[in-house]
Amino acid sequence: MLSYLLAVLAAFGNATSSVLQRKANRDVPRSQNLSWRLIWSLLHQPVWFGGILAICIGFVLQATALGFGELATVEPILVLELPLTLILAARIFGQGLHRREWGAAVVMTVSLGALLFLLAPSAGRNGHVPWYGWAFGISVNLALVGTLVLFGRRESARGAGSVNRAALLGIAAGSAFGLTAALMKGMTTTFSAGLVTLVTSWEIYAMVAAGLLGMFLVQSALNAGGLIAAQPGLSLADPVISVLWGVFAFHENVRGGWYIAPEVASAALLTAAVVALARSPLLADAAEET
Repeated sequence: MLSYLLAVLAAFGNATSSVLQRKANRDVPRSQNLSWRLIWSLLHQPVWFGGILAICIGFVLQATALGFGELATVEPILVLELPLTLILAARIFGQGLHRREWGAAVVMTVSLGALLFLLAPSAGRNGHVPWYGWAFGISVNLALVGTLVLFGRRESARGAGSVNRAALLGIAAGSAFGLTAALMKGMTTTFSAGLVTLVTSWEIYAMVAAGLLGMFLVQSALNAGGLIAAQPGLSLADPVISVLWGVFAFHENVRGGWYIAPEVASAALLTAAVVALARSPLLADAAEET
């Protein structure tokens, strides 16, 4: 139960970060997208530092939650970031939530609860993944991120499709954060061996690198098209990649058999609710507000 609470708090931290970072990105030219000049420009935006602080707090809460729970349990809860983002954006930009937003949020919450109940994840290797498992998983994960960024660059080169570019970069960022979560989970065993073992392990530095990559891609996604375009992929890719890591690398146990059909139905309903929420005019207003 503690892991559930910590995951919800982490989702709140991520939502706060999304809104503050988008607020900072509105004043940065889109010509700086996928460039280190983007970060340099954001360093001159005080609100951006609030977003970075919020996401750092979210990472700490997420890592603590993963220490108590499983990837397949903790990470899906992070999709609650989306309705929380919507509520915060509505507050900051002076908008009111309508029936559409509240209805989608209720559907998303119910379908998330049903999915977690049906999956009923249980402990696997508890952080013990062989080196070849890490090598293969990290390679595939980074290849996915690289492919998405490549397609995003092609959209940029054509001089159009800012929404598509933001969506692709949002999925890439979520995929990078999924890798970050897997490395966080791998650190739980290392941390139990003591602080010296932790700071001398490769996992902690790989986790930091993956997290920085994800944060850079988030800035580019928000700069390219705003919350309404970037948020669906960002919200969904992270838990999907994390659950795949949990099942295939950490051998976390989830229910199969006749449970598969309602699990797929719950996941599809959850996805539909996320897309409906992300298409809310309130997020569009937040993106366009000056």
